[in-house]
Amino acid sequence: FYSKSKQMKLSFAAFLVTLSASAWETSAFTAAGTSTAFVSKLTHKPIADRNKAALAAATYATASRRFCSNLTALNMSHSFGIVGATGAVGKEILSCMEKSSLDASKVRIFGSQRSAGSTISSSKFGSIEVELFDVAKARECDVVFLAVSGDFALEHAKAISDGPDGAVVIDNSSAFRYMPDVPLVIPEINGEKTIGAKLIANPNCTTAIGLMALWPLHKLFTLKRVLMSTYQAASGAGQAGMDELTEGTRSVISGEREVAQNEIFAHPLPFNVIPHIDKFMENGYTKEEMKVTWEARKICGLADDFPLSCTAVRIPTFRAHSETIVVETEKPVDIQAARDALEAAPGVKLVDNLDKLEYPMPITATGQYDVEAGRLRKSLVFGDNGLEFFVCGDQLLRGAALNAVLIAEKMEENGALAAFATA
Repeated sequence: FYSKSKQMKLSFAAFLVTLSASAWETSAFTAAGTSTAFVSKLTHKPIADRNKAALAAATYATASRRFCSNLTALNMSHSFGIVGATGAVGKEILSCMEKSSLDASKVRIFGSQRSAGSTISSSKFGSIEVELFDVAKARECDVVFLAVSGDFALEHAKAISDGPDGAVVIDNSSAFRYMPDVPLVIPEINGEKTIGAKLIANPNCTTAIGLMALWPLHKLFTLKRVLMSTYQAASGAGQAGMDELTEGTRSVISGEREVAQNEIFAHPLPFNVIPHIDKFMENGYTKEEMKVTWEARKICGLADDFPLSCTAVRIPTFRAHSETIVVETEKPVDIQAARDALEAAPGVKLVDNLDKLEYPMPITATGQYDVEAGRLRKSLVFGDNGLEFFVCGDQLLRGAALNAVLIAEKMEENGALAAFATA
């Protein structure tokens, strides 16, 4: 009985230490040290045994605090880093974070030698000085957003994320999208893939916009094949693309030139459309078009040979990509059920009132978080098992920055960031 009683007293002492360490966020060992005298009174043992008891209490306290950390992570802060925040996508990531529910204790911005030392103003995080990028500094963050080139990501992403003390990296480039061990995530579709992941890939902008509408329809009718045509804005080629469109349009309208000059795009974009985005592949598709096929299969868990074809066209608008989507389904299509599914889908806005001439357009989708979907109708090609519709979404938001921030929100929600919680 005495032995059992002593164990109970030691356990009770450890419990008190645990409460102290958890409640006041003191170190477990320090808390245990302060309870040494109390443990001694309970055990009536000499100093050596008292120290052993205190160390045991500390061990219990440490384990308990780790457990409590996992339980309370949703209420604790995290530090975030953005690499490439001076670019178009990086700026939007910071803007999305300002509106996000993420509990950010600190936001750090990393840049090149050219931008290091400059200051970026944030409505939520104040004045942030751009730091020269350094892997060690980036690893000090809990989460790092990469809004940089694929080559940069390949060189540095795993160095930032590797190891138990590495940061979670959410990469906006195409560098890791097709690697089987790296989850490719749209949170509303496969957010559970973030659990246990240290490196997460953000999908191509065209893929993300299209799948936001396709996924609820797939759940309802089961997709059999998909045909897509995209009409992509100049900003898909970055600020340089928008600048070329602006200057080219000005030069033609002013009469300075009959046809605009081109450096960024394969042909002059003003007053033109170009059915060519990214390089051509051996099968005649462009890489941009194949990205949609490869990524849709991975994100939605479709078969490796699931038939999905895309034609990508650059058009002379500044922002927001549009897509015509034609699907054949396994189950007969009910148009009203399809409308209801899209209206209820998170991240989707049904814009489909023909009497009022309301349908998705870049001018209404620009700057909006939701992807617009409309022009729903049964397909004349596939009949009862076919559906055609039109979507439009801001590719810098849902197609890039917003999706990245939503991934972090999903990880905070599902506990994937628990290990990085900071008091």
